[in-house]
Amino acid sequence: MERGSFAFALLCQFVSVGAMKWMLSLFAALALPLAVLADPLPAPLTDADFLPVDPEEAALGRLLFYDPILSGNRTVSCATCHHPAFGTGDGVSLSIGDGGIGMGLARRPDPENPPEKRIPRNAPALFNLGARQMTVLFHDGRLEVDPAQPGGIRTPMDADMVSGFASALSAQTMFPVLSRDEMAGSWKENDVARAVRQGVITGPGGAWDLLSRRVAGVPAYAQAFEATYDHVRGPEDIAFTDISNAIAAFMAFEWRSDTAPFDAVLRGEATLDGEAARGMALFYGDAGCSGCHSGALLTDNSFHAMGAPQIGPGKAATFETHQRDTGRFRVTGDPADLFAFRTPSLRNVAVTGPYGHAGAHRDLARFVADHAAPRAGLAAYDPAQAVLAGAMAADFAVMRDRTEVAAIAAAIGRVDQPLAADEVAAIVAFLETLTDPASVAGRLGVPETVPSGLVVEKVP
Repeated sequence: MERGSFAFALLCQFVSVGAMKWMLSLFAALALPLAVLADPLPAPLTDADFLPVDPEEAALGRLLFYDPILSGNRTVSCATCHHPAFGTGDGVSLSIGDGGIGMGLARRPDPENPPEKRIPRNAPALFNLGARQMTVLFHDGRLEVDPAQPGGIRTPMDADMVSGFASALSAQTMFPVLSRDEMAGSWKENDVARAVRQGVITGPGGAWDLLSRRVAGVPAYAQAFEATYDHVRGPEDIAFTDISNAIAAFMAFEWRSDTAPFDAVLRGEATLDGEAARGMALFYGDAGCSGCHSGALLTDNSFHAMGAPQIGPGKAATFETHQRDTGRFRVTGDPADLFAFRTPSLRNVAVTGPYGHAGAHRDLARFVADHAAPRAGLAAYDPAQAVLAGAMAADFAVMRDRTEVAAIAAAIGRVDQPLAADEVAAIVAFLETLTDPASVAGRLGVPETVPSGLVVEKVP
């Protein structure tokens, strides 16, 4: 008896009939022998894996998501950097928030009011952020579920964090509206940015309150909030947490992704063959991808230093002048976390490029190859892989500095395991089976207008 067949027979003695039927359906669907997959496939996603969503709340959140009213200068919406036309990103390596004009690949600095710098990290995709397992957000994990905190969420605001956010997904919306480069703009231009600069975030007159009063001042919004939330009896009751909760409900509903071909395989309803089947065998076998991209969401929600190239302005304090981004280390201060970034979910990854925390790779196959052999990939990085609107002085400062590149390489936590070109192609074919047309398109879609009357930007 072959080793794989013997292992399968032995396993049959220790699992339930129901579990065995599920395993048989998986292997039949994959058309692969049991011994090929070093790591088991995850169980399929079900409704229980997602937070419940109120449709009325999601509908309200949709309008707020696309409304520039939440930006300091009323020119930028959440959708500016997270648009369904670009896989819930914006198609560029590093976004231009306040001070930009246009959308996606056509976005560029406004010559009459240029931004001070690009947003330092790539706009992450928004798929499955309503899943219960998505407990860590942002590339550096600076926001995460923490039952020990008064509000159940740990953020850099610490004691200033207010209660009322329904989830970590809701709480994450508080960051972009406070960022000068993303949505707040310059303190010289609007009251929200001035409040942020003065450190007045919560309470009357704080940045969140100013935004809430803007929204509450729009009659259609005031009526919608009263209809959606029992505690809102009038415009004065609308809080920023209500705005955040509505936007989170929309994102959770709009971009839930569990109907990709990959999901059909997990449910035993379809088969993979050819390159995609070989790619799955590599992903869950010799290539070792599933070690970090685990579970049905394909992320371990942890942090790893993988030597991704650093482009753009980096993350620096006001008094610092460097362009490096040390990732998780900025949150924990632990040297073991230098240049480590959160493992992203791979759902819809074929349509969410550019890739990496700084979006340094436009091509998925090139990224997969460099990710497998990160030291070699870092040393041979081609700046042409970046997708940047215009040119700024800091764009490739780190990659031109041998000392900076050496520091990134020294932190890499794995051995280079180069993949052959045909192996890369097979893995990419498998990753394409993670594309879910329903979630990519979105369920409610882009509104033609919003209650504020401000312009809903269209993709060219």
